[in-house]
Parts: sequence; C-alpha cells; structure tokens
Amino acid sequence: MKNKINFPIQMYDPKREYKNIKSAIDGGIQKVLDHGLFINGPEVSELEQKLSQYIGSKHCIAVSNGTDALKIALLALDIGINDEVITVSHTWISTAEIISLINAIPVFVDINVNDFCIDINKIESKITTKTKAIIVVSLYGQMPDLHEINKIAEKYSIHVIEDGAQSFGAKNGDNYSSNMTTIGTTSFFPSKPLGCYGDGGACFTNDAKLAVKIRAIKNHGGTKRFCHEYIGLNGRLDTIQAAILLQKFPHFDECLKRRNDCANYYSKNLKKLEERGLITLPKVKDGYTSAWAQYSILARNNVERDSIVSYLKENKVNVAIFYPAPLHTQKCFEYLNYKKDDFPVTEKVCDTIFNLPCYGEITLEEQDYIIQTIFGFFKQLS
Repeated sequence: MKNKINFPIQMYDPKREYKNIKSAIDGGIQKVLDHGLFINGPEVSELEQKLSQYIGSKHCIAVSNGTDALKIALLALDIGINDEVITVSHTWISTAEIISLINAIPVFVDINVNDFCIDINKIESKITTKTKAIIVVSLYGQMPDLHEINKIAEKYSIHVIEDGAQSFGAKNGDNYSSNMTTIGTTSFFPSKPLGCYGDGGACFTNDAKLAVKIRAIKNHGGTKRFCHEYIGLNGRLDTIQAAILLQKFPHFDECLKRRNDCANYYSKNLKKLEERGLITLPKVKDGYTSAWAQYSILARNNVERDSIVSYLKENKVNVAIFYPAPLHTQKCFEYLNYKKDDFPVTEKVCDTIFNLPCYGEITLEEQDYIIQTIFGFFKQLS
C-alpha cells in the first residue's frame, strides 16, 4: 500500500520521527520530570559519554547550542581582540559572527564547488602573524580534507576548529567529524541528523586541559561552585534536551542510513537532468561519508534557480536556499571591507544553490513527486 503524500511537503517534519519513538521520548522526558534535576542532571553526562565513545573522542562537553560551542572553543583557545581567524563566507552566520563577537577578525577564504567546503589551496595565502585559528565548516554534511588542513595549521602553529554543526556522524575513512581537529563542535538543532527538541550542541577534544577549560567556560568560567577561573557564559545543555537525545541516539545510525538512501534516490533519478547540463547534483568524495544535513543542487544561473524554487513551492514542495547571500556581503561585516567578486565560487554557489527535503522519514512517494515536479519545470521550458 502506497503512503499518502502530505501536502505541502515539508523541508523537515520532526513529528514523524517523534511518532516512531514516542514512548521512548516520553519516557525519557518523564524521568527528568520525576527526578527534577533540570540543570546538569545525570542525562547530560551520560549523553557526553555516549557521544565521545561514538566518534572516538576522549572528551565531549555538551553545551547550549552550536553557536555557543564555537564561541566556547575560541575562548578556550584564548583567541580575542584583533586575532585573525580564517573561515568561509558560505555558511550560516554563526561561524563568522562569533569571531567578531569576541573582537577577533574573520578572514574569509573561497570554497570549492565539489563539496562546498573551504578551498584548501587558498588557506596559506591568508595566514599572517595575527592568525590564531582556522574554523573549517563541514557544510551540508560532508567534511573537507582535514588531514591536509591540519598539516597547514601545524606548519604555522595555529589551531583548527571544525564547525561540524551539519556533519555529526560523517566520516573521512575511519575518522569521524568532530574528532580530527584541536576542537570539534556540533549542533543538535531539531532538523540536524541528531537533533533535540530545542537548542543543543557539543564540543569535542582529545586535550584533557582544554576539556577542563571548555567545561568551565560553558558554566560561567567556574572550575567549582563559586570559584570562577575564567570569564565564561551560561552555555549548559538542558537535562530534558539531553534526555531526548539519549532516546534518539540508538536510532542514529539508521537515521544516517535513511538520509543517505534519500540522497542517493534523488541523485539516481535526477541524473538525466544533470547529464543534459540543466543542474549540478551534490557529490560525496571518495573515502568520505556524508550526514546529508542538506541535499544541495546547483542551477545554471540565479534566475533559473529562483524560478525552480518558485515552481516547486507553487506545487506544494517547501524547498529552501542555504545560503542565498555570502557573509562577506552582509551589512554586519561591512567593516571588513570585502567587496563583490572577492570570492567568485562562493558568490556563484549562493546565486544558484537550492536544497530539497532530505531526511529519514520522507517517503518514496514524496520524493517521486518532487523529482517529477523538477522534471516538469524543465519540460515547460522546452
């Protein structure tokens, strides 16, 4: 029996996963309500242990969200006023705004079109005596070549932070995202492959001293109650969110498999359009696995991209554009004095990218409808 298509088709529908594991989620929340330890309850440390064991990291520190995870990472590395941090302009604003927020300076580098990650060949030209770190973004679920980036960082004695907000569970060979850099971070925003029902995030490191410092900074800089060694913030993960993640975690590998199945189905059935030069489909590099936080397609130009998106929405498919404007063109970063055409690949991608619904609970019928609608768009052009 075929599944009914529920219109409009959503970019992500968290209710579907909840219905599948409702009793476990409800039981986990009820346990927290019963013991009443809503801050720093036992579920938080249990989650940290499970997450660190999963990726092979020595230390996991659960925090309030992915943005705070990045901020805490920078603070733990003593990065601050006028220090330079290299990153990309094609990402969610959190990656760069936290650099500015601590009075450091974001230094943007272009991306490559193959995986939407930082162009490794352009990093060294941006390194100066003020450079203290590189924040690499594992965008849409796939990691850049962190082996090569780490070599560059080691050469100049700078740190690497992975913004793995979209890539928890992704791998390069046997190496997991968030466990290949000085500090790795991730997000548990609801739409992420491993998402809670609010905000959440985590920092990972294999450095014991850094772990102690990160744990202190996320709790007002305190190494123990009423003793504040560092300037910190309230960056704790709520116990209820930890409890939700604990109940979802046993299903995480299956979730990743279903997301990969979803992405592969799109690629297989949209390949004819790519062969005709009408669109460019996302690729996973050899030896890598993706968490498929997003399924990102490139149109031929900006006008056609916007027309495809409008056509899909008119036909009750909620697609998205991540991200329509590069960070170096945003008003808040005007003070950095970048200009249009400084990062041509980034700007081209932002002009032509659009993202299809891609999550474990989407049905084949819904995917078929989306695929048919995209074909319908190009048929009307001919």
